Amino acid sequence: MNANTVRVVLADDHTVVLAGLRAVLGAAPEIQIVGEARNGADAVALAEQLDPDVIVMDVSMPIMDGTAATALATERRLRARILILTMHEEEEYLVPLLSAGASGFLMKSAADRELIDAVRAVARGEMYIRPSGAQLLARKVTHKDPLAADRASYESLTERERDVLRYVAQGYTAPEIGDKLSISPKTVDTYKQRIGEKLGFTHRSEYVKLALRLGLLDTK
Repeated sequence: MNANTVRVVLADDHTVVLAGLRAVLGAAPEIQIVGEARNGADAVALAEQLDPDVIVMDVSMPIMDGTAATALATERRLRARILILTMHEEEEYLVPLLSAGASGFLMKSAADRELIDAVRAVARGEMYIRPSGAQLLARKVTHKDPLAADRASYESLTERERDVLRYVAQGYTAPEIGDKLSISPKTVDTYKQRIGEKLGFTHRSEYVKLALRLGLLDTK
């Protein structure tokens, strides 16, 4: 299997929709559909079994809907990133889905044009939100909690990535962090690269600023 292959699990309770998603993604040679589920519970179980890169998940499904399944996948720390597909308006679903741990949000009406790009984006560790959704999220975040965006960024990291972020912000070098976490300096650099991809960080000062805003440097 090519190292650039993006392994995808599809989750939707409509056979016709699943067929359409397969057809759209079939145009991208690097995207491989490794499993299909008809509800959120089965989607999470498949992700645990198959370890895909991306789950393309409908919001409205029986047994367990997309929001609950996303929260469960986040709770179980699955590696797969979740791209939500829905016919519903962004205003009602966007913030709860992102809070649950989704990495992207795409209206089904745009799937034929944007699905491949959206899957590629979330597979790279990026967020995929249409401009109207991004503007809505910014308004809600600003009005609700000025630190909500920072908290969401921090929560998007794995536990080990958070450890590395804190140590980098405190000024420790890669070998020093490796000693503290019992990993190699090269592995530390890998975690730093993942943090940079997720949060868009390119310089240690960005680690320091985020840690200061969230009070992560206050604990001795």
